[in-house]
Amino acid sequence: MAVGQPVKSPYPLAWPAIAAALLLSACSTLQPGGEPPVPAQPLPPAEPPAPVVTPQMQAARDQLKVIAGLQERLYRIAAPLLINNADLCKTQARNLLGFTAKNKYSYPGEYADASTAVLGYDDVLQISGVLAGSGAARAGLRKGDDLLAAGGKPLPRGRDAESKAAAVFGPLTASSATLSMTIGRNGNSQTLNVPVTRACAFRVDLGNSDNVNAYNDGSRVLLTRGMINFAQNDEAIAYVMAKELAHNILGHTNQMKSTATVSSLIDNLTSVRPDLTMLVGSAGVRPMPPDYDVAADNLALYMLARAGYNIGNARSFWQRLSGQYPATVLNGYTAIHPNVTARLAAMDRSVSEIKAKQAAKRPLLP
Repeated sequence: MAVGQPVKSPYPLAWPAIAAALLLSACSTLQPGGEPPVPAQPLPPAEPPAPVVTPQMQAARDQLKVIAGLQERLYRIAAPLLINNADLCKTQARNLLGFTAKNKYSYPGEYADASTAVLGYDDVLQISGVLAGSGAARAGLRKGDDLLAAGGKPLPRGRDAESKAAAVFGPLTASSATLSMTIGRNGNSQTLNVPVTRACAFRVDLGNSDNVNAYNDGSRVLLTRGMINFAQNDEAIAYVMAKELAHNILGHTNQMKSTATVSSLIDNLTSVRPDLTMLVGSAGVRPMPPDYDVAADNLALYMLARAGYNIGNARSFWQRLSGQYPATVLNGYTAIHPNVTARLAAMDRSVSEIKAKQAAKRPLLP
């Protein structure tokens, strides 16, 4: 071999390749300090951005929460009055299932979206209230159940589902003592046999106004938000409700030819944003004649006693109401029912009569 001549390796390319391979291997498997690398963790899926709730949307949600709570309270107070007085309602008694149902389209505009956020409503009818003591309560129906089918027939959903479902339920409850209903609960469906309940077929509504009043149109009764706030406790609310139910049973609004006027007023006040200009003046509602008021008070006290309410405080409630809201206050209860002296005297007689029948264990029939 000549001096200065480079020595030829028998593997001229092997060493650099192996060295490079080892270098790359070391780089890919070792971290500084000689520890193996921590396996990379997959990134969690990105969450969708939270929907923006504007002040207007929040206001609608807050208002709807109050409305739903007050309406549920009215249903609870009404239950024993409607169920325990079916025989007194006579031709206005019907076979009912004992629940109310709504979906998001039961509310207009932005309140439909608010009902989804606040009440969990979508296009399916959902039970919004169950009357205590009704067939629905005994069968185990609960607030929040989805209504899927009745008598084997799928129930409507979407817009106008309430009125369309009523057309399905009506013939079925009229011809059968029980109704097979399929409901959805917690993601599962089940079928329940719901006994029909004989009850007074009057709708009880909330009026979204602050005037202290209540109305009846022959098929409905309405208590304003102002009346509920004034009455405060359930017993006092029941006094007002029973009085309006009694006017319906006795047919007073129809006899006064005021049905159309009061019906229009109730339609307006049940909306979440009523037109309060309709309450200007007397709102077209005529004062109740004295004999109509006395007769309704007497029947109402019997209905209250049969429903388990204490009638001993009724007189003081009506006296307090007429004192704070006399007949000079337009759109107040006393303006429509100004016969306070005659009413209070008749109430005393009715309460004495009812208590005597209770003591003697005689039927509470007016």
